[in-house]
Amino acid sequence: MPEPRPFHVMTKPIGPRCNIDCSYCYYLEKEKLYPDEKKFRMQDDVLETYVKGLIEAEVEAGMREVPFAWQGGEPTMLGLGFFERVIELQARYRPEGVRITNSLQTNGMLIDDAWARFFANHDFLIGISIDGPRSVHDRYRRDRAGRPTFDAVMDGLDNLRRGRVDYNILCTVHRANAGKGREVYRFLRDLGTQHIQFIPIVERRRTDGALSAAPQIDDDPSSMVTEWSVAPKAYGKFLCDVFDQWYRHDLGRMFIQFFENQVGMWMGRPANLCVFAETCGDGLALEHNGDLYACDHFVYPEFRLGNIMDEDIGALAWSQKARDFGAAKRETLTAQCRSCEYRFACNGGCPKHRFLMSRGGEPGHNYFCQSYTMFFRHAGDRLRDIAAKSMRSLDGEIG
Repeated sequence: MPEPRPFHVMTKPIGPRCNIDCSYCYYLEKEKLYPDEKKFRMQDDVLETYVKGLIEAEVEAGMREVPFAWQGGEPTMLGLGFFERVIELQARYRPEGVRITNSLQTNGMLIDDAWARFFANHDFLIGISIDGPRSVHDRYRRDRAGRPTFDAVMDGLDNLRRGRVDYNILCTVHRANAGKGREVYRFLRDLGTQHIQFIPIVERRRTDGALSAAPQIDDDPSSMVTEWSVAPKAYGKFLCDVFDQWYRHDLGRMFIQFFENQVGMWMGRPANLCVFAETCGDGLALEHNGDLYACDHFVYPEFRLGNIMDEDIGALAWSQKARDFGAAKRETLTAQCRSCEYRFACNGGCPKHRFLMSRGGEPGHNYFCQSYTMFFRHAGDRLRDIAAKSMRSLDGEIG
């Protein structure tokens, strides 16, 4: 029996189906994995198996809080009834003394007063995707008729705020907004949340134009990435510009996921973001039909762990295949990574982005190496200072 350990699942109850057509979305292509699927809707037997199985597995791993994370596609397309059923099943299978939490990532387009009431009544944490002010948000985030989405998203956000729903903002960093770090940060900060996460966009193309799963190694990143992908130097500058604003004006008041993670790592703590962890494999993805994959960014046949209707989700999550996937992150570092002074804060980044040649000519170097190195050199002294102050504060509390 494999050793139980906590894990996280990004649940895709509607698979890749979405009501908008973001140019940079890496998940819309997943429809090709299920060519005979018509509805892309998680059936009730799969949902019940999942809710029951995740609670049992997390409790077996010693957790007294079980998080459910709902994503897509666009999960609100399933309607309120689906999530009312989620709450019913969670209540049925929750052991005494165990807390259940729910988070949901949305584009905000369908959030009305009824959704807001439901989220507030059941303590959902909502992540809403906004790429910045109207001009940059609408550059790539358009609906299926090609129309801009900014106004509808702002309406959804207003409904969340009026309903007193706990929310944070997810902002992707791409070719259109990377040069506007200060403007984007100030705009998002002023929307009323204290929590923002920035996700860089880079996608590769094969020569036939299809998005690629297998690494294509090349010295020239511009020859292999899509036109909306953020350049490494541009992303590095974006991080530096946002950090300067945050450090000067919002330190201790705004919580930027990237910076908070880095402060912890400069304190000597493990990463709380899988991107920067030494190994991965504990951030799984569940498709609408029960297929479980090793990672949200590796939803391809070779990374399928199995199906929860055939085997318990815990057994799949703790399987040797999952462990091997996670360990490969550490074992495939280039020599340049292994000797880097910032390895402790980066650990080679996400394996999905390891498609460049290192300075020594090794394949598998991270596309964002230049970005992270630029940021660590720019912000390292201040990160070290924040970490030291945090450690002294913790020592004082303990003493």
